[in-house]
Amino acid sequence: MADLFKLQIITPERKFYQGEASMVELTTTEGNIGVYKHHIPLTAIVAPGILKIHEEGEVKEAALMSGFIEILPESIVIMAEVVEWPDEIDSNRAEEAKIRAERRLKGQSEVDVVRAEAALKRAMVRLSLTK
Repeated sequence: MADLFKLQIITPERKFYQGEASMVELTTTEGNIGVYKHHIPLTAIVAPGILKIHEEGEVKEAALMSGFIEILPESIVIMAEVVEWPDEIDSNRAEEAKIRAERRLKGQSEVDVVRAEAALKRAMVRLSLTK
């Protein structure tokens, strides 16, 4: 039996996930991290990426866009601005967002490059879970 910790993922709209996990993997502004039970206390800023929740015998994946993670030795709380299960993602909308962001980045007009790059990253994360 794996060493489990309590995991809670909340958004402004709902409690996205509450349960026990043996490991969680996600992207922070400092890079990718994987967390097991008894991790040192840590708070980090979440960056767009794939969230992997390792439960006993199963790995669940979700698109996690932004927020904060609080890691304690016995529990983890992710306060997410946006997080979606693969079946909640509209792949057509994500593809359109990707195309728009790529056009903005290629265009010669004054463009907020940081915003366009962030939109492209979010679209790519969503699309990676729908294929």
